[in-house]
Amino acid sequence: MTYPQDPPPERPQQYPPAPPPGYPSGPQYGGYPQPTQQGNGLAIAGFVCGLVGLLILNIILGPLALIFGGIGLSRANKGAPHRGLAIGALVLGAIDVILFFILLAILSNRGFVY
Repeated sequence: MTYPQDPPPERPQQYPPAPPPGYPSGPQYGGYPQPTQQGNGLAIAGFVCGLVGLLILNIILGPLALIFGGIGLSRANKGAPHRGLAIGALVLGAIDVILFFILLAILSNRGFVY
């Protein structure tokens, strides 16, 4: 039997469940916000450098494509998008560098390079 002067029994305080990893924590209303996805612009830049390097300035754009593609692939392994573009940048960058040395060898045999 309870009397009016007795305090009500204490109930454990209920907390909302913790948000899953990747979501920002803190008080939000209306549900959890969508996780922000990190872009992968270096994969795109590397792919473009590799494509353009097939036509012009392959000794400059080839290594840039290799560098940007490597960083883009590293980011893609951590969940960023455009993994295929990063791999394409690595392949095109390697082709650019190889193409430069082939052209250099052809031109040096013909006497164009001193």
